[in-house]
Amino acid sequence: TTAARPTFDPAKGSDNKRPTFQWGSRDLPAHTKLKYRQPGQGTSDEIADRDLLKEELRRGEREHYEALEREKGGFVSTQRRVLPSGDDDTDDPEERRQRLLAEAEKLAALDKDDSDDDDSNSDDSSDEDDDDDDDDNTAELLAELEKIKKERAEEKERQERQRQEEADAAKEEQAMTGNPLLDLAEEKRDFSVKRRWDDDVIFKNQARGVDEKPKKRFINDTLRSDFHRRFLGKYIR
Repeated sequence: TTAARPTFDPAKGSDNKRPTFQWGSRDLPAHTKLKYRQPGQGTSDEIADRDLLKEELRRGEREHYEALEREKGGFVSTQRRVLPSGDDDTDDPEERRQRLLAEAEKLAALDKDDSDDDDSNSDDSSDEDDDDDDDDNTAELLAELEKIKKERAEEKERQERQRQEEADAAKEEQAMTGNPLLDLAEEKRDFSVKRRWDDDVIFKNQARGVDEKPKKRFINDTLRSDFHRRFLGKYIR
């Protein structure tokens, strides 16, 4: 066999003084031209342009929100930004979607807080009192929550301890009474003959009296022998 290897130069009978110059197509150099990225395949210029566009969008958005804050005369927030910084191409689309939704909800909450602050500038003192009351209520709720957690942990520990004690007691009882050799005093022996499950059936012992293997007997008369009777019953009757 040639082991699936092609033979480019066949065997020759005489000596070959000069080496062969035959080449196979698989021995020739391949891919001699360097390939470059074509437009639309993510070249370095395209990536730079995309990053620049993202930065311009972020800058414009930041300037827009800063202008809105200045018009309201309030504090310029740095959290107003929908487009997150960083490379978004490496993120998972689902994670990017969740992050954008969270940013949108945060912006909506901030806008709602700003509108509430504009409508209730005259009630600052009452709001401070309400905040103090809310802080007190929050502290009480946290204390109550810690108390409930502690009680639940104690109850769980007590139940675990009780369950372990019951399991140990059952194991000890099983070890003491499980061996029949150690419990001979309380053992009740029944020497009565147990009935079979088919003792009270209707058709019981129907084949009684039928001898399947009759005892062989010798009769000097061939006409009255058992073989002659079976022969007559089988072929003559």
